[in-house]
Amino acid sequence: METQTVLSRELRIMMIAACFVIIIAGMRAAAEILVPFLLSILIAIIFSAPLLWMQKRKVPKLIAVSVIMVFLFAAGYWIVVVLGGYIADFTETISEYEDQFLEYSAFIVDFLQRYNIEVSQDMIEEHLDPSMAMQVVGQFLTGLTAALTNFFLILVIVIFILLEVSGMPNKIKAAFEHPGKSLQGMERVTDSVKRYLAIKTVVAVITGVSITIWLMIQGVEFAPLWGFLAFLLNFVPKIGSLVAAIPAILMALVQLGLWHAVMVGVGFGVVNMVIGNLLEPRLMGGGLGMSPLVVILALIFWGWVFGPVGLILSVPLTMIFKITMESNDDTRWLGIMLDDAPKKPSK
Repeated sequence: METQTVLSRELRIMMIAACFVIIIAGMRAAAEILVPFLLSILIAIIFSAPLLWMQKRKVPKLIAVSVIMVFLFAAGYWIVVVLGGYIADFTETISEYEDQFLEYSAFIVDFLQRYNIEVSQDMIEEHLDPSMAMQVVGQFLTGLTAALTNFFLILVIVIFILLEVSGMPNKIKAAFEHPGKSLQGMERVTDSVKRYLAIKTVVAVITGVSITIWLMIQGVEFAPLWGFLAFLLNFVPKIGSLVAAIPAILMALVQLGLWHAVMVGVGFGVVNMVIGNLLEPRLMGGGLGMSPLVVILALIFWGWVFGPVGLILSVPLTMIFKITMESNDDTRWLGIMLDDAPKKPSK
């Protein structure tokens, strides 16, 4: 009897693992359909707060949704058309900067050889190739733009999700015999997710605008592009701001020289220190952090499943999973394992 119990437990674990593999394989195969849908859900969650705010002030639902749609359409037009033009121009001019990158790599070789550090030009180009880094950035932005070409589909899904938001509690009350506990748990999860995404979006917008203004002051080409990249990567804690600074610094280096590259790096450092280390923790409060290891694994996993857009979706999706797990007593331990600095239990 004991052997049968152990065997059934092993079979149960194998079945769960097999189901997980099948689900992930299906998600990867259906990435073209799922990515617009997931983007729509995240956008709808972010804008559900202003929608409910307008409805509390007796603004009709259709008018409130229309106001949000006008804003989203303007933002989407800027991203797809205006920013798409910047991305196309950038990818065309990458090859023009390769000679400057080679000159700087030769300078690095000469500098190191002065201090009896034997390195070759081939070694520098193999392990420290700035032009390759810029090409990776170009491929990432191109893949992101391709995903946003489904903008009309995303907009339509967001409209219907927002139209359903205010009526969801009534549906839950009608669907369940005792909806109080289910409704309370759902509200707790959705409130935490909305708060996280809303604060993160505001902080990311402030970061992107600040970086864009600083780069324009320095005269760096494609400043709105690097500001938008800083906005996107701000959703990736710990390492996102560092990664966003690399292409802007390299662009300033080849275009304007070493001094401007240093100033661009200082600007990124000041913005991330003030916003990331002072403003954001005050707004977020405790309990909404994630372990750096979890962040890295989430980037690898969701990037593999959904491609370039998966890198942007990785942390919000993992954070939603974490908040959901923490809201249930049976799975709270899993949410704590994903946390950066979990609170000690009160005695």
